[in-house]
Amino acid sequence: MNLSYFIAKRLATSKKYKNSVSAPIIKIAVAAVAISVIMMLVSVATGLGLQQKIRDKITSFNGHVMISNFDNNQSNITIEPISTKQSFYPKFTEVPQVQSIHAFATKAGVVRTEKSLEGIILKGVDENYQWNYLQDYLIEGKLPKFEKEGMTNEVIISSFLADRLELKTGDRIETYFLKNEADDMPSIRKFTISGIYSSGFPQFDELFVIGDLKHIQRLNKWKQDEVGGFEVFVNDFSKIDEIADEIYAHIPSTLNSEPITTKYQNIFEWLKLFDFNIYIILGLMVLVAAINMIVALLVLILERTQMIGILKSMGTPNWTIRKIFVYNATYIVFKGLLIGNAVGLGLLLIQQRFEIIKLDPTQYYVVEAPVFISVWHILILNVSFAGLCYLIMLLPSYLITKISPIKSIKFQ
Repeated sequence: MNLSYFIAKRLATSKKYKNSVSAPIIKIAVAAVAISVIMMLVSVATGLGLQQKIRDKITSFNGHVMISNFDNNQSNITIEPISTKQSFYPKFTEVPQVQSIHAFATKAGVVRTEKSLEGIILKGVDENYQWNYLQDYLIEGKLPKFEKEGMTNEVIISSFLADRLELKTGDRIETYFLKNEADDMPSIRKFTISGIYSSGFPQFDELFVIGDLKHIQRLNKWKQDEVGGFEVFVNDFSKIDEIADEIYAHIPSTLNSEPITTKYQNIFEWLKLFDFNIYIILGLMVLVAAINMIVALLVLILERTQMIGILKSMGTPNWTIRKIFVYNATYIVFKGLLIGNAVGLGLLLIQQRFEIIKLDPTQYYVVEAPVFISVWHILILNVSFAGLCYLIMLLPSYLITKISPIKSIKFQ
């Protein structure tokens, strides 16, 4: 093994080798490995980043699991109230994976200005709501200030609605809500815009205005302890379906628990396609690198046929000679890995910091290409890639066993 490594090192660093016929092919192989690593890093980081970003946006507006009445209502509007006097509220201690639970209610309305009007959904939350879920999407102004006593008229609206209605922070908006009785005149509420958010998610930006839950309770003539439903946030999204089932087992039979993966099934099915695309790219990049490495190794073997014959005539085993070329090819792989990781991670960090590459939010639900860099994923990617290349390089090295010492020494 020491002899194999020593000869491989001398072979890789010798001037004759660097000026040989195989030198350009070796450089192409290094470049192919580097480019493959760059493409794999970019595809994994951006694919996972996009999945995580879209998932976070959906959960910010809906929670991970929604508890609502067991009925046929599939709309975003809550109709029948639920009492907050539940064993699972305000702390869901029966399910340890639950981080927090928040009450909410929604009601449809129309915002009217002097120039236009827009249909909206007022989402009401209480003073215990954790605004940190929406803080990242606030682009102007501030979040509503809630108090335990009384209610606030402050709301946040999306930049989409603000542009359509020509509104800005500090403006007052007149909103009309239909009452439950068909013959009654609509109720009017005047809100003050405290902030403007932009999630890049049209399904939310085009509709939701977020304000005080007490307004909806008064509009629907609900009691103080009646709400439209509960949003549950959990600590492990990968087990959201199992957690939703466990939540369902600890709530009354009149209530239902629905994970967001079911409520927004089409979006999450679309996100799963990114996993398939990532696997396809990884497979193609490994194939490209492997083909280039096989070609480079075959060229090295053919170029060093005389050396192989001499070593065989001296009694060197085939496996020892094969290891010489495998070690040399492994050196090329690690050189490509080093370059690929440096360039790939550099590009990802630049995108993460400066958000250079933009996306169409109507197609991808995000404004810029998100990046998710995980040390664990990088290590797995590099180790798996190096291991596969090593195994693949064993195949062409088998050619060495077929080389005759007498013929190879005469080889020119």
